[in-house]
Amino acid sequence: MNATADRKPVHLAVYDTLADWETGHATAQLARAGHGIRTVGPSTAPVTSIGGLRIQPDTALDDVRPEDSALLILPGADLWDTSGDLAPFARKAREFLDAGVPVAAICGATAGLAREGLLDDRDHTSAVSFYLAATGYAGGARYVETDALTDGNLVTAGPTEPVAFAREVFRLLGVYEGEVLDAWYRLFHDSDAAAYAVLEKAGAL
Repeated sequence: MNATADRKPVHLAVYDTLADWETGHATAQLARAGHGIRTVGPSTAPVTSIGGLRIQPDTALDDVRPEDSALLILPGADLWDTSGDLAPFARKAREFLDAGVPVAAICGATAGLAREGLLDDRDHTSAVSFYLAATGYAGGARYVETDALTDGNLVTAGPTEPVAFAREVFRLLGVYEGEVLDAWYRLFHDSDAAAYAVLEKAGAL
């Protein structure tokens, strides 16, 4: 694996109703590549995921600075659509993107970014186009029907695409590239046994 040269930590946002299944592939491989994974909550008070996991955040959102991070990951959560509680995380995403630091958003987090205006001028995807259209954002013409994609420093994906989401993150941070990235995706998305040999040869397992 080729970790980024400075191996800054990756910040994973955590909040009540967090969708457990959406970021595991990404964070596991990023950690193996040498990036520390630091959880970021609204405060340092424990939060509870959709699956009932109790998570103690490492740090509070207000204390996270883009210059200290390699990436901000925003998972989906029911709260993205049922309240404004997570709007500060979308504002933090703006701060990261303005500083040239990548952000990766999946599922409901894409709606949060849409409400913040961060998808108006960037190619993006989500669950379905009308899900984002319901936010009233101005970026409908930039919506792309695909599993996951990257535009500049922003990765977006829908809730059923955690493997494609991870693929885009790995490409953006240089964790896997080319044939190895393709093999990783084929193994974990398609259960393609032939891909295992490629990863084994590259020392990527």
